[in-house]
Amino acid sequence: MYFFISQLSISDIFVISEIVPNLLHILLNNGGTITFIECITQLYFFCACEACACYLLAVMSYDRYVAICNPLRYSTIMTREYCIILSITSWLLGFSILFFHILKTAKLHFCGPNIIDHVFCDIVPLLELACSDTSMIHVVVYVMGIPFVLIPTTIIVVSYTYIILAVLRISSTTGRQKAFSTCSSHLIVVSIFYWTIFSVYVVPSKDLTNTRSKILSLLYSVFTPLINPMIYSLRNKDIIKAIQRTFQNHVIW
Repeated sequence: MYFFISQLSISDIFVISEIVPNLLHILLNNGGTITFIECITQLYFFCACEACACYLLAVMSYDRYVAICNPLRYSTIMTREYCIILSITSWLLGFSILFFHILKTAKLHFCGPNIIDHVFCDIVPLLELACSDTSMIHVVVYVMGIPFVLIPTTIIVVSYTYIILAVLRISSTTGRQKAFSTCSSHLIVVSIFYWTIFSVYVVPSKDLTNTRSKILSLLYSVFTPLINPMIYSLRNKDIIKAIQRTFQNHVIW
């Protein structure tokens, strides 16, 4: 679990590094400029990291399923080699599949307004500036929601369905609470992340204004990476004890 949390942290660091510096520059200067190449590069790495996060969250739910439903076989199933393979696969899928989609977007003809009404170069506000026919790109965006959103969501739902059924079969209340506590942090992160993803890309509301879209985008691009360390750390007894020991050593010194 710690290995997958570290991979998710790397993805969060990439997302924040791509979005926050330019976002702060825009806010401090009441606007900013970005070249077309920089915009496409930001779009690619942002989308790729978010896709990786989708797969990593699904892998983490599978890890929790094995830990709770097959605890005696956990060490033989989730070996270090298997975890590394799952992690590499998540990264490769995120960066490889999106490359061709972003490349097709970059070949669109942009001849009209050059002002992006958004906090970063996202796919939807960028397509609104294109002079070419973007109907196929919009179709591709929805189709790519299947491998990047719907399939990981299905894995998460199925995994937690089996987890809930297994936990309900536990007779002691303490055992149930201990089992649920190992999944609570992951569920909180998944709920925030996927709710915003679905709201913006998969099933956007008809009354989704630009302001609301910007707020939702900030939730999964800035807010979620910000609170992920807090959620996983403050609800983990091992990390809390390590922080306490470090704090006590500094105080004693």
